[in-house]
Amino acid sequence: MSFRNKLIEFTRRDARRLQEQRRQSASWLGVLLYGGTLGLLFVVPIVAGAYLGRWLDTLADGYSVRWTVSLIVLGIVVGAYNALRFLQEHSR
Repeated sequence: MSFRNKLIEFTRRDARRLQEQRRQSASWLGVLLYGGTLGLLFVVPIVAGAYLGRWLDTLADGYSVRWTVSLIVLGIVVGAYNALRFLQEHSR
């Protein structure tokens, strides 16, 4: 068997394995990692906005939550955008 024939056979075998893997349902570990990644993409900007807003509010005189609320809302928007892009990329 020549090198070219071996290469063709290995390529066919790998393509067949990939098609079989796509037909199988996702494992529980894959679903857990997918959900965890999606959750982190949504939550991290919200928490970062809350901490940054709280820090900015402590720099202002008097009682203020203006920056905290504003940056939490911005974090929700950014997190939703991140999650939406992740879902669009991985739904193909």
